[in-house]
Amino acid sequence: MTATDADTIDTLVGIAPGSPLDAIRARRPQARTHAEASYRALFAPADPGGVTTLERFAMARFVTGLHGESPTSAFYAARLDGAGASPTLRSAIDAEIAAARTQGPWGSYPRGPLSVENTGGVIHRVADANRAALGARLASAFEHTHMLVFHPRDAAPPSLAAMLAAGWTTTDVVTLSQLVAFLSFQIRVVAGLRTLATTL
Repeated sequence: MTATDADTIDTLVGIAPGSPLDAIRARRPQARTHAEASYRALFAPADPGGVTTLERFAMARFVTGLHGESPTSAFYAARLDGAGASPTLRSAIDAEIAAARTQGPWGSYPRGPLSVENTGGVIHRVADANRAALGARLASAFEHTHMLVFHPRDAAPPSLAAMLAAGWTTTDVVTLSQLVAFLSFQIRVVAGLRTLATTL
């Protein structure tokens, strides 16, 4: 990262150079550097492979919308627009966020002592009205992402098979799973820093 590049977490939190939060983040320079490197590897890779920039930001908009993290979601919505999303696609993503948001996590453990903690919850399916705008790839990715966010113990072979059938490769699925995991991390860090800012 060069001196002219903005750090994404700093941008999301609104951390100004020389501020108390900037000084706090500077105490862990490797964590700061690695978080930004992860963002760039996932959203601005030298070789995007089988997952397009548009698909990456569509996924980011969906994930951050599911988490209810409005400022971060707005950040990714702007980048989705910058990647060339059509109004129809944006509307379909917004509709799916509204339909898919819930509380969690849900899921079932294998039979045994932990089974008493099993909790049932809705399995999200993309609405037929939005499936055409999203396309088969994003529709299957959204359904699998909902499993990862709200049903992590149930994100099993059937949803993975649906993604492969929709045209994703195994490598693509790994990339998308990394993206979902990174966004969950980024959302938690941003929320924590915003909370910390209120105490300084």
